[in-house]
Amino acid sequence: MLKSSALRLGLSLGLLLPALAGAAELYRYVDDKGVTVLDRQGVPPEYIGKGYEVLNEQGRVVRVVPPAPSREEMQRQLDAKARASSDAKLLRLYTSVSDVDRALERKLAELDSLIGVARGNQQSLRAQQANLQSQAAESERAGREVPAHLVEQINNLRDQQKGLEADIARYEQDREAVRASYAADRARITELLGGSSR
Repeated sequence: MLKSSALRLGLSLGLLLPALAGAAELYRYVDDKGVTVLDRQGVPPEYIGKGYEVLNEQGRVVRVVPPAPSREEMQRQLDAKARASSDAKLLRLYTSVSDVDRALERKLAELDSLIGVARGNQQSLRAQQANLQSQAAESERAGREVPAHLVEQINNLRDQQKGLEADIARYEQDREAVRASYAADRARITELLGGSSR
């Protein structure tokens, strides 16, 4: 009977000791005055971000909680993550530098096609405008006032031509932007593939 009581007491203590040891943990942190503080209650919220250590009852460090990263470190991590994501996307799009070159050629061909269509439309509008202006001149030579609908059509054609000129200028700017973008992609793919230009 005495043995079983001692056994039960030993088991109970065996189960309690780890719990007591956990209760005896100390938290070591540095406060805002630069003083190292030991506290059984825990680390105040304002110091958690600076990092702290958890010590056991013998004063040995059992866990280290590192400081939270600074804004600069967090920004560097975000930049690195964005760069890795961008690199992964590039590697999905292109398996070689020549893939980038072919993609650039296709994109430039698309823009050249749009420029060609816009220039063709401009020529058509100029021909229509010349025809209407010829009719307006005939009215003036005959001593008649140029019909209002004719003046309106001529003005509309001029506006459409200006719109096409703006479109062509935008397509030309797009060509330069596309060249710059693909040059950056090409340089990065070359770097990622270790200088290989397969």
